[in-house]
Parts: sequence; C-alpha cells; structure tokens
Amino acid sequence: MSFRLTGLATGTLYYVSVSAVDTDGNESACSLAASGVAQIDFAVSPIGTVNFGSVNLGSFVDQTFTVQSTRSGTVSGTASTSAPFSIVSGSPFTLVGGGATQAVTVRFTPTTAATASVNVNFRADGDTISRLVSGTGLGGMDTTPPTVTITSPTSDPTYSTSSSALTLGGTASDNVGVTQLTWTNSRGGSGTAIGTTSWTAGGITLQHGSNVLTVTARDAAGNTRTAILTVTQTDTGTLTFTDNPLLAQTTSIKVVHILELRTVIDAVRGALGLAPFAWTDPTLTPLITPVKVVHLTELRRALNRAYRAATRTPPTYSDPTIAAGLTIIKAIHLDELRSAVRALLEEQ
Repeated sequence: MSFRLTGLATGTLYYVSVSAVDTDGNESACSLAASGVAQIDFAVSPIGTVNFGSVNLGSFVDQTFTVQSTRSGTVSGTASTSAPFSIVSGSPFTLVGGGATQAVTVRFTPTTAATASVNVNFRADGDTISRLVSGTGLGGMDTTPPTVTITSPTSDPTYSTSSSALTLGGTASDNVGVTQLTWTNSRGGSGTAIGTTSWTAGGITLQHGSNVLTVTARDAAGNTRTAILTVTQTDTGTLTFTDNPLLAQTTSIKVVHILELRTVIDAVRGALGLAPFAWTDPTLTPLITPVKVVHLTELRRALNRAYRAATRTPPTYSDPTIAAGLTIIKAIHLDELRSAVRALLEEQ
C-alpha cells in the first residue's frame, strides 16, 4: 500500500514512522523513522521575472514557459494569470513520467499606457509555482504595415514553370517585428511560411494555367501587407489516351475512353475556375457499365462550357445532334473531344 503526504513545505526535512492496526484495534509499535526532504512535483522555467518588453496598445507579445515533471508517474495541473496577461495555450497540462515537459504560452495585451506586473501561477498536485511577469504598454498604436518581398524563384511579378510544385522564398521587415507570413494560391491551397525576416514557403501545388500566389506578412498589431507572384504552369500533363488514335470500325468504344476524357475535362474546367461536371453514372465499371449516348453528350457539354469560360468558340462536332437509341458512338466522336481538349490546354 502507499500513501501520499500533502501540504508539506518545500525544502523541509520530515520524519515519518508508521504503525499497523488490526481489526480488533490492536496497534503495533511504530516502525523505525524514515526521513526525506519535501520537494515539489514539477519545475517551471525560466526562473525569475519575465519581461515582455514594450508593446503598443492594440498589439500583443507572447512568451513561452516550460513546465517539467520532477517525479515518475503523472503530474496534472493548470496555469493561470490575470489581465492584461492571458494563457494562450498549454493549460491544463498533463506530464507523464519524470522529465516530461509541456510548453505554456502567455500573452501580454496592454490596454493602457502603463507598466503591468502580475503573477503567472502554475498549480499541480497541491503545489504552486509562481512566476512574475511584467510588460509596458505604449500609448501609440502601431499602424505601420510590414514589408514583404518575393525573391525566389524570381523577383519578377510573373513566372512560368512546367513543374507541378513550387517553393517561394523572400524577405520581410517591420518597424516592430513580423509575426507571421502566410501564402494562398488562387487555384486552391494555403499555408504558413517558415521564418520571418527571411522566409520560405514550400509544398505549393500548381494547377495548369495561371496560379496567383499571394504572400501576406502580418505584425503583432495586425497590420498586413502582401506580395503577389503570378505563376503559369505550362505542363499540359500526360495526355496519352488509351487506344490512341481510335480507329474507325476497328477500335471498340470502352469505358476507359470515357473516364479519361472526364478526368482531363474536369482538370481543364478546374483550371478555368469551373466546378467538376456532375456526370451521369459517375462510377463507370469496365465490362459492366455500358457506354451510353448521354456520356458523349455530357462530355461535349462540359467541354463547351470550358471553351466559353476561356472566351473561345466551342468546337464543331460530327453528328452535332445525337439521340439515345439512334446515334451510334463512333471513334471520331471521341477523337474530336481529345483534340479539342489538347487545343484548349495549349492556349492556357
């Protein structure tokens, strides 16, 4: 059995002895005394007063404390403070095993032009550690936006590449300090850059055609400024169609021919800002799903819409009027669609 003593004074030497009592109330003699110095279950760093510095009204600054377990087992606790300071993250905390750590982020958000000093209190297992924090609010609000520049892969406003992925790099500055840089792609995707004064943003996926990449620098006061690079992805992709070319009266029309055209037409539509087409029989199974006239009709309709979005005249098709039960789908019908897709991709 075990018993945990609480309410002890840290650093004090204590002596403890125990006795046993049976069910009849008979008590044994006391054991030999054991001794030990009471110690707290966790530690907090840094030690001493933490100064958040001078911060403009309307802005904030974060500092990180580290809570570390000093014993085996599990130590659970909380961190708290008072305005104009606040706990941003890390509370409550649970430390499992000796030496386990957790970061606790404290934020200073001044509301008056004065110096503030309060305690940040860390409590766990009946123990409390306090750290004094201070900061000074400045009367003037920071209204100066940061600067941000894209320098890689080019400092020009436009760039062309056949790659489907891109890494941006650049610099940023601010009269107080840049706190974050983020990026977005007009064709989808966003993320956070690594670094501030010198930054990189990797893993940017490009879509065929024009991709407008916007990098936004933000300071602690919430002021922002952007830099823009327009990247043209020139690779038309692998347009190696199955059974290319389709031979009239020789090649059988297959489900794979329809599926390949659907995929590339949806890609073209996406490059032009259109949503994927709502296909009939969205799941076509080879040797099970029959190819229908409606499948051909929808391919033409979806591609025509892409042509109009690109301000181009839609293609002219053989057998412009097709009808279920009457029109036989021919090799020329699909070859025309393949050629029209290639032509549209080449001009994007």
